[in-house]
Amino acid sequence: MATIPWSPESVPDPASPAPPAERSPRPSLVILVLASCGLAVSLMQTLVVPLLPQFPRLLDTSPATVAWLVTATLVAGAVCAPLLGRLGDMYGRKRMLVLALAVVTAGSVLGAVAPGVEVLIVARVLQGASLGVVPLGISIMRGVLPEGRVGSGVALMSSSLGIGGAIGLPITGLVAEHLGWRWLFAGAAVLCAVLLALVQRMVAESPERTGGRFDLLGALGLGAALVSLLLAISKGSEWGWSSPRVLGLLAAAVVLFALWGRLELRVRAPLVDLRVSARPAVLWTNVASVLIGFSMFAGFLLTTQVLQAPTSTGYGQGLSLIAAGMVLLPVGAVMVVFSPISARISDRRGARTTLLIGAVILTAGNLWQATIPPTVPLIMAATTVTSIGAALAYSAIPMLIMDAVPSSETAAANSLNSLMRMLGTSSCSAFTAAVASGMIMQVDGHAVPTGGAYTVVYLAAAGAGLAAVLIMAALPRLVRGRRSAAVVTPAAASV
Repeated sequence: MATIPWSPESVPDPASPAPPAERSPRPSLVILVLASCGLAVSLMQTLVVPLLPQFPRLLDTSPATVAWLVTATLVAGAVCAPLLGRLGDMYGRKRMLVLALAVVTAGSVLGAVAPGVEVLIVARVLQGASLGVVPLGISIMRGVLPEGRVGSGVALMSSSLGIGGAIGLPITGLVAEHLGWRWLFAGAAVLCAVLLALVQRMVAESPERTGGRFDLLGALGLGAALVSLLLAISKGSEWGWSSPRVLGLLAAAVVLFALWGRLELRVRAPLVDLRVSARPAVLWTNVASVLIGFSMFAGFLLTTQVLQAPTSTGYGQGLSLIAAGMVLLPVGAVMVVFSPISARISDRRGARTTLLIGAVILTAGNLWQATIPPTVPLIMAATTVTSIGAALAYSAIPMLIMDAVPSSETAAANSLNSLMRMLGTSSCSAFTAAVASGMIMQVDGHAVPTGGAYTVVYLAAAGAGLAAVLIMAALPRLVRGRRSAAVVTPAAASV
């Protein structure tokens, strides 16, 4: 596994020696099983997307209520990810992975038999536990895979979110169209149950555990702050960005995060070690992760909309949901191919270089999306370029995080980083909704976004990618500056 040569935080802590890891004799099977768990996570996120326009009629409810089928999963996942990560570091990462898969399986079964939208929302809350699966799986890989297989395994599992997003929409659309929406949840239940059994049988427990007492007050504080923030972001377009509800939630989030941070700095065994998270290699990687998440999600979010929009808009291609999904299938294949390439670059040049290359390609892909003529071949080509950048960047991020934190905290650190990436994708979704609702035109009696709205979003995504490039380019200097300050300050204090 590549180490960041300029990162002083990558030195193991001698005060807390870990037992020797029992490396898996079947690394390929372990990687396959854990990466499949990542695909399942992505499928949980897109499970209801094809049917959102039809659910008000199918469930006899309002579109605003149906929107909670997405919001509930988003918020529940944001709360569950850091909790599962910390519990995994304390009591066993495989144990928490099994728990998360069991909760998702239960949620899928509940969704398949839900009599109404209220129970279905509860099922989606349970499925939100899936967001903790990927960081737990990545941390398990670090503990049980042979050293030479960690990079490729982490790269594939990290990219599995994008791969699942590319193949999820056509699969869910096909099942929903021919079998009905309950079969989506039934299929998810079967998939998660199979993965649960495979994890139990094929994956060894990671040997490192911190033990200690769980920071319940910190968990409640972080949960309240995240719920306030994500509700404001996800509901801003629907409720109005200047509405009292949204402004109140944003204000509450600021206050709650401040109080929570003060608490975490005082607790002996915090839910999130903010001192470790404040290290430049961790802090700036997390900031870059938010930007990469924003930049990556624009392509996934907008491409299917452009492909399905009527041709009378001037930019739409008039494809069905399934046909649009088939156009995106090469995106998943590209991410599978480039995940091991990402691992090789990280081994030879370092994960920061891989992330830098990925962010440059991601920026270029979004700029191309903003300027190309709207034809299916060009849209497919530009989306493929964007996906290459996303595969390289997403594969490198966990390696940067793991190289910069003690091995006993990898699950918590990766869970926090997954949360940062999710904040990026959520922000992109909210920004897109705001732009699309503000730049509209009338086509065949319906209000639809203008072509300029898509251009604005792609340019914003390119700007986010460029900001990530600048952060990664400056990161060695930022870390050296922090190291120099750490050396100078004590001497100055003694004068």
